[in-house]
Amino acid sequence: MLNVPGNPRRVCSGWTRRQVLEAGGAGLLGLTLPKVLAAETVAGAAVPRAKSVIFLFLFGGPSQLETFDMKPDGPSAIRGPFKPIPSRTPDLRICELMPRMAAISDKYCVIRTMTHPYNDHSGGAHYIQTGRPWHIPIGGGFNATEKDWPAHGSVVDMLDSRASSNVVDRGAARGMPSFVYLPNRLGHLQVFSAKLDRPGQYAGWLGRGYDPLATAIRRRDDNDNPYFRECTDEDLNFQIQGLALTEGLSLDRLEGRRSLVEEFDAARRQLDRSGAEASYDQFRRRALALVSSEKVREALDVRRESARTRDAYGRHLFGQSTLVARRLVEAGTRFVTVCWDAPDGYSWDSHTSSTDVKQHLVPGLDQALSALLSDLGERGLLEETLVVALGEMGRSPKANANWGRDHWSTLFPAVLAGAGVHGGMVHGTSDRDAAYALDHPTSPEDLAATIFERLGIDPELRILDQQARPVPLVDGGRVIHEILG
Repeated sequence: MLNVPGNPRRVCSGWTRRQVLEAGGAGLLGLTLPKVLAAETVAGAAVPRAKSVIFLFLFGGPSQLETFDMKPDGPSAIRGPFKPIPSRTPDLRICELMPRMAAISDKYCVIRTMTHPYNDHSGGAHYIQTGRPWHIPIGGGFNATEKDWPAHGSVVDMLDSRASSNVVDRGAARGMPSFVYLPNRLGHLQVFSAKLDRPGQYAGWLGRGYDPLATAIRRRDDNDNPYFRECTDEDLNFQIQGLALTEGLSLDRLEGRRSLVEEFDAARRQLDRSGAEASYDQFRRRALALVSSEKVREALDVRRESARTRDAYGRHLFGQSTLVARRLVEAGTRFVTVCWDAPDGYSWDSHTSSTDVKQHLVPGLDQALSALLSDLGERGLLEETLVVALGEMGRSPKANANWGRDHWSTLFPAVLAGAGVHGGMVHGTSDRDAAYALDHPTSPEDLAATIFERLGIDPELRILDQQARPVPLVDGGRVIHEILG
């Protein structure tokens, strides 16, 4: 069952966010609204090509050599256990485990030369999802902080709010949140730590009011990996639940429950004494607007899809979450992140062997991503939806005896499609070992600039940081015009 989780970090009043949500009986987003309520453009606004973004975040680091940058002519210690197959794209050597993606390669572009120096999961996750290096050095931490740069989706949410006449009621205006994170908070499923809360997925210093709406899934037990098994409808109940104090309280009951108002009032009296009344009132109005939205609940209800469509995406957690992402953007959500986490501690972080890569990871991505691109195209949504799929790093060219590979952030692939992205092309060339870029090295800043440009947001926009200083939305990145129409 999926639930909307709270954030254990404390608000300025001293209450934890969980305590505030419990006192209120319902809550979807953060408590405090950001200091950034205004921004100043330094250049003209870009022409929007995308209404929405679906960001498939393959946390752990997919191997370039087992996906989109195979080296069948390379040394035996490098080339890997799988063979390339033909595709519709010249010069694209795609893995034999991805026949669906090979068949529709004319619909997407592969950037082979993504690169950054943060050879670390948390630092890389922050960098890829925000376009900014993490302020914590490699090895210095694992969890999100309030000083983190805001996620792309949080920036979109903030800018959407500026375009609305009422910051608090912006979600109610169209009945949908701007930013949604599926199917879990990144790190919350990992079995080796109950406290992992990876950076890059939150609004950071922008303020918790711009954290994404997030769902949550429970493992059946400590050995369970819900990304690998077939999920039942009970597992995949994407309806927003778990918002009240008592287990099993439905939204219909919540909406009509008189005691909800009383609980909010009691909490408000407590917060009044700490000087946080205004922030709490804004939080309450915004949370209740989304809780009561029938449109949100319908979009999250994957059971409304036909069995044929659900089968096409795959009955595993990633496939069904990707289908929900399509439902959300179709209903009006602007930015949806679907993360493929590593609940077993490995998954895409395939140090030990290629077994999971062969049995679950690459086939699951092949199924879900190909279904998404085809589905969006058939519905006439691909030209107005930017699809981005990548991890925070790649894998080392040299493998171990079982074809497990270690961290490698200097070269890894990204797939982009829709919203004017040229299909059937490859951008960038890697060296003979798929270790370094020979041309067109592409940074997370470049990716961020391209995402914002497609949404009609000037990458040179300046926003006010937590010290009220104007800072560029993207620092040093360039739009990847070569792949855009």
